[in-house]
Amino acid sequence: QGINAEYMGVLRWCASLSELKMVKRNKNAENINARLQLVVKSGKYQLGLGATLKAIRQSKAKLVIIANNCPPLRKSELEYYAMLGKVPVHHYSGNNIDLGTACGKFFTSTTMTIIDAGDSDIIRAMP
Repeated sequence: QGINAEYMGVLRWCASLSELKMVKRNKNAENINARLQLVVKSGKYQLGLGATLKAIRQSKAKLVIIANNCPPLRKSELEYYAMLGKVPVHHYSGNNIDLGTACGKFFTSTTMTIIDAGDSDIIRAMP
């Protein structure tokens, strides 16, 4: 009986620890989404792979955001172009549906390029 109660206490502690991690992750995602919405309202941005590659080649891109379910070959190609163009890359924690929704669109987008942040501090805030 004593061991079972101790085991249940450890399980509760582990569950609360994982909940804290989820809350921190959710707050971080909400913070990024709020910054993205501010960019959409006040700045300039482009969605999609072709527009992202074009903006990097023309040295217009300030930040590239890639969804977590972007295909590996496409992701490595984008990271390579961004490295050549000295553009920071942020790996968005959500999938392409979440990225499109965060931008206020009713379609999916695997990549997003920020050309002008507007009133948002997203470029300085991204590590």
